[in-house]
Amino acid sequence: MTERDDLNRDDSIWETSATDVFASFEGDIPASGRRLSPGRLVRRYLPAVIAFFSVILVWEGLTRLFGVESFVLSKPSEILISFSETFGLIWGAGMRTLFEAAGGFVIGTSLAVATSLAAAHWIGFRQGVLPLAIVLNATPIAALAPIFNNWFGLTNPFSKMAVVAVVVYFPVMINTTRGLLEVDPAELELMRSMAASPSEVTRRIRIPRALPYFFSSLKVASVLSLIAAIIAEYFGGPQDVLGQYIVNRAQLFQFPDAWAAILVASILGVAFYLLILAAERWLMPWHVSFRTNE
Repeated sequence: MTERDDLNRDDSIWETSATDVFASFEGDIPASGRRLSPGRLVRRYLPAVIAFFSVILVWEGLTRLFGVESFVLSKPSEILISFSETFGLIWGAGMRTLFEAAGGFVIGTSLAVATSLAAAHWIGFRQGVLPLAIVLNATPIAALAPIFNNWFGLTNPFSKMAVVAVVVYFPVMINTTRGLLEVDPAELELMRSMAASPSEVTRRIRIPRALPYFFSSLKVASVLSLIAAIIAEYFGGPQDVLGQYIVNRAQLFQFPDAWAAILVASILGVAFYLLILAAERWLMPWHVSFRTNE
């Protein structure tokens, strides 16, 4: 075997090893996912279902037993009746509130990811921005809503989106930045020894490491976005949104209607959360939290 053959063989081994290393950084995607059996699905979700209906039954029973008035605490049966009677009205209001929440969610998440990538690359930027972000994160939503209403207009949906964007921005930015920085120094040293560019290091090491942190923050932010949108609506705006509907019905002492609107908000919040969860499972099926045992 000639010296050139030895060099070619060494290059081939090096390329194969590099591919294996990159694959280990990015996660080992299983060829065929394992599905939970019906029995395991029942064992996993049955306790939550039992707990949910137990709370509803106790709630209904206690309010009937002690004769609690609806303006104090409405009965679940009254809420369901109001939900069915006003379904079209409150569902339309829910869709408009969801539009504001989703718009603010996208804006806040986009700005958070851009800030996190900059903070991961420049130490000075990170040292200046992160402490400021932690301080600003303590700003209450109620203080922001009137200011943004004045800036963008009371009936402009962007005033509500701005509130949502601020609420979403900080948890996503802080968690994503942490994920981008939680990298094993040995991995970085190995990439440098392979003459990897900073963009390649980010793509192959930092981003895969940050994805679990990123999606964890998105799941929290998805629920917060809807809450922030409804709170922002309390301070004025169009009447055909959930926040104003709840306020108006409560002022008229039609509390079952207000609870029905809250039920719609809860359904939308759960649906938004499940959408993020589905995206998480699709984009990182290799993560250990999605692996199931036989």
